[in-house]
Amino acid sequence: MMERLQKLIATAGYGSRRWAERLIEQGRIEVNNKTAQIGDKCEITDKVKIDSRPVDLERYKEEETKVIILNKQAGVICSNKDDEGRKNVYSLLPKESRWVMVGRLDLNTSGLLLFTNNGDLANKLMHPSSEIDREYAVRVLGQVENEDIKQLTTGIELEDGFARFARVIVGGGEGANRWYKVVLKEGKKREVRRLWEALGFKVSRLIRTRFGEIRLPENLKANQYDYLKPGQVKLLLNSVNLEFNHKK
Repeated sequence: MMERLQKLIATAGYGSRRWAERLIEQGRIEVNNKTAQIGDKCEITDKVKIDSRPVDLERYKEEETKVIILNKQAGVICSNKDDEGRKNVYSLLPKESRWVMVGRLDLNTSGLLLFTNNGDLANKLMHPSSEIDREYAVRVLGQVENEDIKQLTTGIELEDGFARFARVIVGGGEGANRWYKVVLKEGKKREVRRLWEALGFKVSRLIRTRFGEIRLPENLKANQYDYLKPGQVKLLLNSVNLEFNHKK
């Protein structure tokens, strides 16, 4: 069956659709010895190359969808290339599969990160139309009033568009630093920090604690990972209308 090239590449586990689209735009993908164009369709039996290297679109077709949860530590980068030689999240993962990251966390943010061998799942989970909750524990420096919380949930115009928290829940803390639980429906770059900073507050600590129905386990240590159970993987797949393939 003919499918869009970027979808087949993502389904095969080589990367997200957006990643594949960028490579197509850069002229780095060939189909049957011809440079691919955006909008091209092909079959899994066609000869596809990325940077002149053959890729097997059937390789992961029957592989069980796996998802890893990682408790990222602040100071670890979400990239596998860094001129400064800093530790990256990919160095912490098992080498058995080609892992696609679901969203990112900035350098100073810690907590829950998901990775999957199913590029199509990663793409759908990250797409804004999925509107999947992302929950954070955030420690804020400054006196936050009810009017501030109302403004954060009503919305603020940032430099790259309108943004708001779906929920803000007051947590604990004493003195100038207080904890809050906030929920986003999308993941703009540094959105949590920028929303608070727009009102003059400083975020002194930020931890992602939940993505959809998946919570960060209390016993998962910093920079350690675990595999989601089949039931949890099924929840993620169902949330974006994908089928669950579990090999017993």
